Formats: sequence, C-alpha cells, structure tokens
Amino acid sequence: MAAADTAAPHRTAAFFDLDKTIIASSSALAFSRTFLRQGLINRRAALRSAYAQLVFSLSGADADRTERLRAEISTMCAGWDVDQVRAIVDETLHDVVAPLVYAEAAELIERHRADGHDVIVLSATGEEVVGPIADMLGVDHSVGSRMEVVDGRYSGRVDFYCYGEYKAVAARRLAAERGYDLASAHAYTDSSTDLPLLEAVGNPHVVNPDRQLRRLATEREWPVHTFSDPVSLRARIPAPAATAVAVGLGVGAVAAGATLYGLSRRRRGTER
Repeated sequence: MAAADTAAPHRTAAFFDLDKTIIASSSALAFSRTFLRQGLINRRAALRSAYAQLVFSLSGADADRTERLRAEISTMCAGWDVDQVRAIVDETLHDVVAPLVYAEAAELIERHRADGHDVIVLSATGEEVVGPIADMLGVDHSVGSRMEVVDGRYSGRVDFYCYGEYKAVAARRLAAERGYDLASAHAYTDSSTDLPLLEAVGNPHVVNPDRQLRRLATEREWPVHTFSDPVSLRARIPAPAATAVAVGLGVGAVAAGATLYGLSRRRRGTER
C-alpha cells in the first residue's frame, strides 16, 4: 500500500486564549477581594489590583500593560501556601467564577466540537486554572504557565510561561504530537501579544481586540468577533465539575505573573 494511503488523516484544531476571549475578565485579578478578606493581601494591594482590573477592562491588554499586571500579581502570590489558596477559592466558587465565561465563547467552542475539531486552550494563566476550565467546557486539551512550588508554596519562578511567542511554540508542539494541520487550524485571541499564534494558523480570529490587534485584523482581513455576554457557569456546567474549577482557579490565576517576580519584589516591602 502506498505511503499516502497509510498516513493518518490530519485533524483540525481550534486554539483559544483565556482572558477576555473565553473569560470576560483578567483571571489573575479576579480573586483579589476574596484574598483581602482572608488576609492573604492587604488593602493597598487589593485597591491596586482593582484599579489594574479597571484599566485592563477598559483599555485592553497590550504587552507592556500585561507584563505590569503579571508583575503585580507575582508580588502578591510568591510565598503563598498552595493548600490555603485552594481552600479559599473552593469556598468562593459561585461568587467569583460563575459570571466569567462568555456565552459566545462557550457556544463557539460547542460549534467547533460539533464539527469534529479538537479545541485547545492556550493561556499565560497558570495550568491550575486552565486545565479545570478546559475540562469544564469540554475541550480536548490545554496549556498554561507552570509555576514552581517549593515546600507547598509558590517560589516566584515559572517553568514554562505560555505567553507571546511561546503560545505558538505550544501550538506547533501539539500539532506535531497530535497530527493537527495548522494550515486548517483556527485561533482566537484578544491580544496583539498573541500575534505569533495567529500567524501560525490558517484561520486567525480576533475577539474583543486591543487597538493594535484590531488594526492588524483590518489590514489582513481577519474575522473580528465581539463577545459581550458573560454567563453563569452553573447554567451550563454540572455543579461537581464547577467545583473542580474552583480548586484550581485561584492558584492558576496568580501563577501566570511569576515570570516578572524578580523585577517587582523590590516594591513589595514598601507597600505593606
């Protein structure tokens, strides 16, 4: 039999960013109020995070702003006890997580799945949040940032930062491992920092794009999607699965900022 006849058929993949693409917020900042109540952060840190969230929501997340937000989060989370964070987040699931997922994103994921496409979430957020959300939404795989834990606490170091060009690296690695044809693949993101991922696939899409990405999408005639309807996860997902998300969300949300921990730690002592 000819080699062409024995070769496995290519599979189609759809890659999704998380923040402001699937989730209508910065997942890294979603728990600041809860952590304030539980004593993990002080009031100044909570106010700074709330202001950063407002800027993030109104202005988009370009590279500089995203890096500053990651630095703020890394300052807060380094040294936190992982089990304590998990317990806090588990107790506050319905207040914090339920409203975050865009209905439009959930429906789009369902359409790709119905078409036989594998759906993958790629996010700079920690894998502790990306994995459970991916499972809850019924997607096939996910890749998030991996943060080092030493003696049950976050060390401030990241083993893999799934951000910028490294999202494209992750997509190519998955394509090689799983037989995806990137020329027929789709990618969805809101941020110009994900341009390498968009350029790696044959069907790039932009969602609630920042200014630079909107301009590029117009120039290159890429589809532009507007997602504006967050829906309660409880309306779409059974309660046990939603609980699993809560355990991972607080850990993963803070994990993505750790790459810049060394740059921001100097500020930590003056703001307590």
